[in-house]
Amino acid sequence: MNNLGVRTVDVVVIGAGQAGLSAAHHLRRVGLVPDRDFVVLDHAPRPGGAWQFRWPTLTYGRVHGMHALPGMELTGADPSRPASEVIGDYFTAYEERFGLRVRRPVGVRSVRSLEEGTGGRLLVATTDGDWSARALINATGTWERPFWPRYPGQETFRGRQLHTAGYRGPEEFAGQRVIVVGGGASGTQHLLEIAPPAAATTWVTRRPPVFVEGPFDEGAGRAAVALVEERVRRGLPPQSVVSVTGLPLNDALRHAREQGILDRQPMFERIVPDGAVWAGGRRVDADVILWATGFRAALDHLAPLGLRESGGGIRLEGTRAVRDERVHLVGYGPSASTIGANRAGRAAVRDVLKVLDRVPAVT
Repeated sequence: MNNLGVRTVDVVVIGAGQAGLSAAHHLRRVGLVPDRDFVVLDHAPRPGGAWQFRWPTLTYGRVHGMHALPGMELTGADPSRPASEVIGDYFTAYEERFGLRVRRPVGVRSVRSLEEGTGGRLLVATTDGDWSARALINATGTWERPFWPRYPGQETFRGRQLHTAGYRGPEEFAGQRVIVVGGGASGTQHLLEIAPPAAATTWVTRRPPVFVEGPFDEGAGRAAVALVEERVRRGLPPQSVVSVTGLPLNDALRHAREQGILDRQPMFERIVPDGAVWAGGRRVDADVILWATGFRAALDHLAPLGLRESGGGIRLEGTRAVRDERVHLVGYGPSASTIGANRAGRAAVRDVLKVLDRVPAVT
């Protein structure tokens, strides 16, 4: 700590989800010491990353593609337990096993340069005091920025509107008429749960959903990640990896499609007090509109660094921000999947060592 009360470390990691914990693990592995050489700051009240906020009916057995953190497998989990509990317990054990000493709840207000240019230190201002660092690994994910599209008449709707971020399970929709907006995995999961207790459901998407038969193999995964990575290289806001893979067609989705639950409708033209209206005059009455419309990267705290390109995104080379080599983004764009987050954490640490001019203790 210097005489102004600013605490000094080599690296600040923001976020303790999959990507942040992976980065912290690799920082330890190359010889950096928590709370001396680096610090991990997390806004959440407890371990678990965004998983701790998922709805209780999302059980671990229904989670698609959860990849273990580096150095410690997740074994023996009960598939019927809520994913929020299983992964929360796993992250808790992981932090303890590797002594990562995550500080929480700590909100990061802003990150800026302490002096002109990009060669000096960064000042990380938080709800628990300030930190000075030579490098930053940002792993803030997207959960804090649910995306709400705007449609004419939205403010006049007399029913309830909620986003996936506020979804807690199907019971609260019993006997209600529900419009579900969104063609991704969350939208279809919500539909399958809500349809039995609801009076009626209507599924609305901007584009016709693409259902994919057969296994999602490694080659398909690499191709999907490459598409997202290309946008990031061009300085455009990233699409989610899921948005370019389509929806894997499992038995539950096949059954729902046969029942007409997945009878998709195009986007409505406007919202009215009691429902929605389509071009041509078709109307659906509704008590609830559930927006399963995804999330955006939570990066507002990085605004003082001027990292964004004219296209609206942050251009990366690997995980490094092109406009500032001190800053790495993990769990962003092509590394948003759990396996991608693991790899990005390792890659970011490798580059951070160059900024620190340090030789790793372990290669």
